[in-house]
Amino acid sequence: MFLALIFAGLLALKEYIALHVLTCLIPAFLLAGAMVSFISKEAIIKYLGSSAHKLKSFTLASFASFFIAACSCTVIPVASGIYYQGAGIGPAFIFLWVAPAANILAVIYTGSILGVKMVASRIIAAFSMAFVVGIVMSLVFRKEESKRTQYKSDTKTEIISKKDVFLLLLILVSLLGPNYLVQKGPYLHKVIVWLIASAIMLVYAFKVKASDEIKGWLKESWWFVRVIFPLLLLGVFIVGVIGKLLPQEVIKIWLGGSGIRAAWLATVLGQIMYFATMTEAPFVDTLMKLGMGKGPALALLLTGPGMSLPNMLAIAKVFGIKKAAIYILLVMMLGTFVGWFFGNFVF
Repeated sequence: MFLALIFAGLLALKEYIALHVLTCLIPAFLLAGAMVSFISKEAIIKYLGSSAHKLKSFTLASFASFFIAACSCTVIPVASGIYYQGAGIGPAFIFLWVAPAANILAVIYTGSILGVKMVASRIIAAFSMAFVVGIVMSLVFRKEESKRTQYKSDTKTEIISKKDVFLLLLILVSLLGPNYLVQKGPYLHKVIVWLIASAIMLVYAFKVKASDEIKGWLKESWWFVRVIFPLLLLGVFIVGVIGKLLPQEVIKIWLGGSGIRAAWLATVLGQIMYFATMTEAPFVDTLMKLGMGKGPALALLLTGPGMSLPNMLAIAKVFGIKKAAIYILLVMMLGTFVGWFFGNFVF
């Protein structure tokens, strides 16, 4: 039994490394390093910092996150990148939540499989949860936030200068790499798409950036790799072991209906397991056909890609154990409430 569990963990690692590191994590780390190196720190602080207007900063963070297609692991470098550039704790954690829980590609895919009502509920629930997360994290850590850089200016400040088109190319690489244009095709096709997009981005970067800027960008990217990547691997291994221990029959029995217990269990399951973005929809569809309730299904749709055990470990490392603990408990409560509420009053 022990060897079987070890093998399950190693198998999960093998699949994760083979399918996600090259085309998902590498673009995410490069994007995070570029955000630290090239995005105006003054602009980040002005629009997303702790002294910025909360409604405006939360709305901007939510809207921007909607267009960053990432899973719970690959979003961490991006969120931590804007945080260390001066963004407030609220906007940073909104990025952590919305990008994997309700990015534009995932919700389109969800709609194609589970229907308009489910995808509309996912969007509404994800953005509502995002604002609650932003408000709670900002309030709990307001003293710490007040010690961080404050910035006030009436001058027009660009977040990205016009010459930094290559940042948009990096975002494009992060979108093309994982699955999206060739979702049903062979993995080799995804790698080819990623290589072509990456080559164009790198050629442009070397054309518009000085060698010192390139070195600084790669140095910042390596910092994120060194801090986050080992914890992601550990978390994926543990998830593989947990998946081996958790009988599928138990999931079928306990996730039916629309009660608090089923919604809570779906939320906790989603928080522990790892789902690459867009893989949660077919998984939830299968469970619903086996009797899973629509409320718990929504909770799993949100927390499955929005959080995972590797994600929790990395958040604790990057943002601190206290922030991670409050965020995890907050998402657990919100996910349970959303599953129960939509299961009883919407579906």
